[in-house]
Amino acid sequence: MIPTFRCDCPITSALDILGDKWMLVIVKQMLMQGKKTFKDFTESEEAIATNILSVKLKLLEEVGIVSKNNMPNNKKTKLYLLTEKGLALTPVIVELADWSDHHLRNLNPTIQDGEVMDLLRSDKLAFTAFLEKNYREQTNAIIHERNSN
Repeated sequence: MIPTFRCDCPITSALDILGDKWMLVIVKQMLMQGKKTFKDFTESEEAIATNILSVKLKLLEEVGIVSKNNMPNNKKTKLYLLTEKGLALTPVIVELADWSDHHLRNLNPTIQDGEVMDLLRSDKLAFTAFLEKNYREQTNAIIHERNSN
């Protein structure tokens, strides 16, 4: 079910798809944590309910942000991968992380710190390129395995 859009504003239109509290979390999990299967998502620390996860993955698939594929060695398990449209959200995820680091750390002192955040702070463009490259390498290996089976 493709969503209806409230108006012609590009920001509001993006939020009509991504503005719910789970959509970017799912994209972030795929991009930065290597989540690829329904089970991977259900085992994450964010603890998304399975019924909500099903709806969100379906919507992400319908709007072309995620593709659903068969797992190379297990046709019963579905593999969720970011499409180019989904991967194009990488700079958005990075900017949200940067904003959170600068503006929410005092409210949530447990926000992740360390080498990953140091790289983000020192060079957002390099960090964005690193995430995209890393994701593409992982995905290409999976696709290659799937095609060779």
